Amino acid sequence: LLAAIFASQISTHNPTRLNPAQRLRPPSAANYLGTDEFGRDVFSLVVHGSRVSLLVGGVTMLFTSLGGTLIGLVAGYYRRLDLLVMRFMDGLMAFPAIILAIAFMAARGPGVWNVILALSLVYMPRTALLVRSTVLSLRELDYVAAARALGRRDWAVAVRHILPNCLAPLLVQGTFIFAYAVLAEAILGFLGVGVPPYVPSWGNVIASGKNVIREAFWVSLFPGITLTVAG
Repeated sequence: LLAAIFASQISTHNPTRLNPAQRLRPPSAANYLGTDEFGRDVFSLVVHGSRVSLLVGGVTMLFTSLGGTLIGLVAGYYRRLDLLVMRFMDGLMAFPAIILAIAFMAARGPGVWNVILALSLVYMPRTALLVRSTVLSLRELDYVAAARALGRRDWAVAVRHILPNCLAPLLVQGTFIFAYAVLAEAILGFLGVGVPPYVPSWGNVIASGKNVIREAFWVSLFPGITLTVAG
C-alpha cells in the first residue's frame, strides 16, 4: 500500500519510457530488477503496477460488498423475492468467475474501470449468498419479531436490527474478495483482456516477460513474487 501511494517517489525510472538500447538487462545498481524487452525498468513497473492492482482490489471489494449486501438483504428479508433474485445469482455463479469476467471484458473492451465492473459482477453473488444466509437466520429471532410488532418499517428493521449482525462475516468475505480481485486482474492482464498494455500492472508485466522467459526470467519473476505476496 505504501509503495502504491509513494510510487512516484520510490520508482527510479519512468515506467512507460522505452529504451531499446537497455533491453533485457539483468538486475543491477542502475536497474534493481532488470529491464524488459522494451528497455523499461522492471522495478518501476512493479511499483507503479501496485497502484492498478490495489485499486482494482479495493474498489471491487467495495462495490461487491455494497451490491451484495443490498441483494442479500432484499432476498433474505422478502421471501417472495428470494426465489427470483437468488436463482439469478445462482445463474451467475454457474459460470467460472474468470470466464464470465473475460466475456464481460470482451464485450466492453480493456480499461481499469471495466475490469472493476467485470470483477464486481462476477464476485457479487458470493457476498449476496453470504448476507442472505445470515439474514435468514436472524429474521425469525425474537428481537426482530418484536421490532416488527412495534410497527417498524421493513427497511428500518432490516437496516437497524439485522444489517449490523451481518458486518462480521461481510468483513471476512471482503478480505477474500480483495485477494480474488487482485489475482483476477493479473490473470486478465496476462491474457490481454484487462487494463491496456501501456498501463503498468502486474499482469501486464508478467505477460510481457513470458516471451523472453528463457533470456530474461526476471521480467516475470519479480512481479509474480509481488503478486504472490499481495494476494
